[in-house]
Parts: sequence; structure tokens; C-alpha cells
Amino acid sequence: MSQVLVIESSARKEGSISRQITAEFIEAWQHKHPEGKISVRDVAVDVIPHLDENLLAGWMTPAETHSEAQKAALARSNELTQELLAADVLVLAAPMYNFAIPSTLKAWLDHVLRAGVTFKYTEQGPQGLLEGKRAYILTARGGVYTGSPANTFDHQEPYLRQVLGFIGITDVTFIHVEGVAMGPEAMAKGLELAKAQLAEAL
Repeated sequence: MSQVLVIESSARKEGSISRQITAEFIEAWQHKHPEGKISVRDVAVDVIPHLDENLLAGWMTPAETHSEAQKAALARSNELTQELLAADVLVLAAPMYNFAIPSTLKAWLDHVLRAGVTFKYTEQGPQGLLEGKRAYILTARGGVYTGSPANTFDHQEPYLRQVLGFIGITDVTFIHVEGVAMGPEAMAKGLELAKAQLAEAL
């Protein structure tokens, strides 16, 4: 039975293109894998704190020395990390904000990229510990970046591909809805192309 973890990060609750394409992904996945389980965490609603001294101390000091604040910060990080460890498939719904990802999604990544848990340091260098998992990245972008000169401004796909690869997730499929801010026709074209890519990917 497949276990899917979906991370929503769009600040928009209504009219969000990334939420729309994610809903279509979930529907298609459930149709193809009726026995599977899907868990959704919305980091735009249940906002995850950015890294702070309590969490860093929780990671770096013995458990018996932890303050109550450090214990609480570590418990939150542990919960998020366990969700990722339990998943076979990771789905990141990531609208492009200022050429990158939402800060809420970055905060989630900061909580789950953990030495000794999702990656480890070896004599040969860092080694990801999440090999065998698959990831789908569903994005919405105001402009068109794929195959265009604007691609140099794309700090979304390269970052996510690199950071997921760092923890061992190298089977990554990106599905971009592009041109959503370029008028109704461009948005419709972007959605049509993304839906076709989604159907092919699944």
C-alpha cells in the first residue's frame, strides 16, 4: 500500500493554481491506487516556525539538558520528519514566489533535513538516507521559464531538485503550470499542458 505525503504551501486558499493541480493529482492518484493512503499537510494554514535557537539547541545538545521550549521545538521537527520517513511518495505543491519557493515550504524543509535522520555525513561526503522514495513537484508560475531565457531566474526547480537529492530522493518529477499571470489564454494553455504531463507521469 502506497503512502503519499502532500505538502501544500500556497498562501492563497481560493483561486490557487498549485492547489488546483494538486487536487487533480490526488484524485488521479486515488483512482489509480485505491488502496493507498494520502496525508496532506498545509504549511500555509498550519504554519511551521522558522529555525530558531530552541530547535538548533534541541538538535545539538543531549536530551537530558533540554528546556521545555527546546523539547517542544524538537517534538514538532520529529513529527514532520516522521511523516516524511513514513511516506513512499512525496508531493510538494510549490507556487513560485519571487523566483523561488514560499518561505513556509522552506521552513518545512529546514525541519526535515536532519543530519543522522534524513542524511548522514560519511568519509566520502554526505549521503542521503531516503533512497527509494519518489517525489512529484507541482508548481504554478506567473511567467514561462522552461526553455526560455527567463530560465536563469528559476531558483525553484534547481533548489528543490538539489535539496531532495541531498537526502536521497532522486526520482523527482516536476510538473509546472506556467504563464498563469500572462492572461486567460496563457493560463489555460499552461493548465492544459500540466494536466497532460500529470496524466503521463501517473
